[in-house]
Amino acid sequence: MSYWHALLLAIVEGLTEFLPVSSTGHMIIASALVGVPTTAFTKLYLVVIQLGAILSVLVVYWRRFFQSFDFYLKLLVAFLPIVVVGLLLKKYIDILLGSVAVVGFTLLLGGIVLLFVDRWFPQQDSAEGGHPVTNPGFRQAFIIGLFQCIAVVPGISRSAATIIGGLSQRLTRRAAAEFAFFLAMPTMAAASVKDMYDFYQDNPPLTGEQIQQLLFGNAVAFVVALLAIRLFVDFVSRYGFRAFGIYRIIVGGLILVMLALGIDMQLV
Repeated sequence: MSYWHALLLAIVEGLTEFLPVSSTGHMIIASALVGVPTTAFTKLYLVVIQLGAILSVLVVYWRRFFQSFDFYLKLLVAFLPIVVVGLLLKKYIDILLGSVAVVGFTLLLGGIVLLFVDRWFPQQDSAEGGHPVTNPGFRQAFIIGLFQCIAVVPGISRSAATIIGGLSQRLTRRAAAEFAFFLAMPTMAAASVKDMYDFYQDNPPLTGEQIQQLLFGNAVAFVVALLAIRLFVDFVSRYGFRAFGIYRIIVGGLILVMLALGIDMQLV
């Protein structure tokens, strides 16, 4: 993998990590379009650079991490379901990560769902008692964690799944999006550690150049995500998810049409 490939994938990751469009799906598509070779290191890179984007949450929301100990307990409760599912289905998830067709289908299906999310969960400015629901309880956090498990399939979007999970628990759009960001931190940190461990079990140690590419990719993803995160929260709070649904349908539909026409989009 060249530094050009590393730069492109990191920019895609930073732009899409917090959008309900699937960052992993977009990186798989980008890899196929520009001919990034499919190697053990490439697969590791696609996971580990997500950590750089997630770290932008610490910068933007650093005050929230000093709220209370309950904040961390709720994240733990929401995080546990994906640990179980990830460990049980890791082998099958890795297989799906190599399929552009799966990404096209799930982008299309997820886009259709997003068209109706604003109707299913209208802007919840208030809940019972007339107070906005901006902080989930433990039961709500666990259910949001269950929704996150759906996103083990590439193209579903972890952000979309967890935000919809939050909306289903009567959180406001902003609160649902922010909790999805917070939950991404332990999730992606664990995924990165697990993938690094698996990599070292089956492959030679990382070379100096590979380590530099990982550091470079994380730095780029961090900076781009830092710029994107605020824009997304403001946009979705005002306008909802319909625009993202339309975008997903267009991209997913184009991929499926290209594959049906025999255009080679498989990872090399």
